[in-house]
Amino acid sequence: MKSTSYSERFWVNVRDSFWFLPAVYGTISILSVIIMTIADLYLLPILQDFIPTIVLMKQDIAKSLYSALITAILTMTTISFSTIMVVLTTYTTQFSPRTLQDFMKNRMTQHVLGVYSFSFIFALLNLLLLTEDKNRPMASPFFTVIVSIVCLAFFVLFIHHSSRYVQVNNLIGEIRTRTSKVISKVFSEKSFQSDTEWDINVLEELNNKKPQMIMAKDSGYIQQLQMNYLINWAKDEEAIVQAQFQFGDYIQKGMTLFKCWCARKMEAKEKCEDYLLIGNERVDQQDIEFSIQKLVEIAVKAISPGINDPHTAINCINRIGSSLSELGSQYRPVQYYSDKDGKLRLIMEPIPFKDYLYKSFYQIRIYGHHDISVMNGVLEALYKIALVNDDDVKYDVWKFAQYMMKAVDLEENGLDQEYYQEQVDKLAEACGKV
Repeated sequence: MKSTSYSERFWVNVRDSFWFLPAVYGTISILSVIIMTIADLYLLPILQDFIPTIVLMKQDIAKSLYSALITAILTMTTISFSTIMVVLTTYTTQFSPRTLQDFMKNRMTQHVLGVYSFSFIFALLNLLLLTEDKNRPMASPFFTVIVSIVCLAFFVLFIHHSSRYVQVNNLIGEIRTRTSKVISKVFSEKSFQSDTEWDINVLEELNNKKPQMIMAKDSGYIQQLQMNYLINWAKDEEAIVQAQFQFGDYIQKGMTLFKCWCARKMEAKEKCEDYLLIGNERVDQQDIEFSIQKLVEIAVKAISPGINDPHTAINCINRIGSSLSELGSQYRPVQYYSDKDGKLRLIMEPIPFKDYLYKSFYQIRIYGHHDISVMNGVLEALYKIALVNDDDVKYDVWKFAQYMMKAVDLEENGLDQEYYQEQVDKLAEACGKV
């Protein structure tokens, strides 16, 4: 079980790293060169009469061609990396440093650099493997030309991709889509059972026992918890584990991560932590709040005096509202997780829906309360959240809306006051407060 957990964690870290796909492409390129070299040396003399002459080239032509293609590929790679730096600078200064992850982890960016790696290694190794026999025909230069054309196509595609990604509306849309995937992943069907309530007698019996404390060995952000492995481990050890954190929390070294009640006499230390991933930065694998936070930061920066772009802020607010609407429709305050036999194995406090509301809009309230268009946008987003969700969500929305409305200061009998009041009335009706 432990080795399986470690292998999965290692695979997740490697798969999400920036160099993974370029390394895969580079490895495939080396294998392709080996296959092409074998084909040139052993298969080509046999099939030479059946191959079109345009495919075959001499050594001197191949050498000149390889040299030119290597230079061209390096030039395209340099321009692409320069474009990446421009995009990263734009993201940092105009949007949010947290959005850098979305561009760097985007598969298109990594596939383009992977194709460059494939093309460069393919051309360079073929150049190094040229023999002294200048009259021997070769087919590998023809395939190198095809690879270079594909590389050029990816270069054009990357320029188009970067120009779209640097547009704030497209970035907001990408973050919204990713947030939707995170919400679906967190609340999707799992291999273990989950409940919002549990037998009070079992819980009281548990509280009367002294748990074993598992402390954090390192400081960092809670990035991922492999619940299925943790629950299976707890089942094997006849243990019940209570998590003392939420996804995205920053943990100091020495803080309590888990409380563990073990039926067997064993050392639980270092066991529960094997299924927990702690890193230097927040990620949105299981952290819904962090996904929404990216949109919040773009909105707050858009309404800052230096940028003063309320329409971008309202666009972010609309997407935040859509994410919260989707979250409200799937949200369950799950706290207890059991194994396949129905026995309690994991306790983890859920984040209340009202906390998601607060974390999504409280900074916009602080920095945007003076802009009535922004506050109206928030009220409209809350109205749509209440409109499509049940009474529990409507209760939280109305309570939070009152908090937001206290920040609005309007002149009496103005057009702003009239439009603002219409938004308030719509929201009150949707929440059943009329």
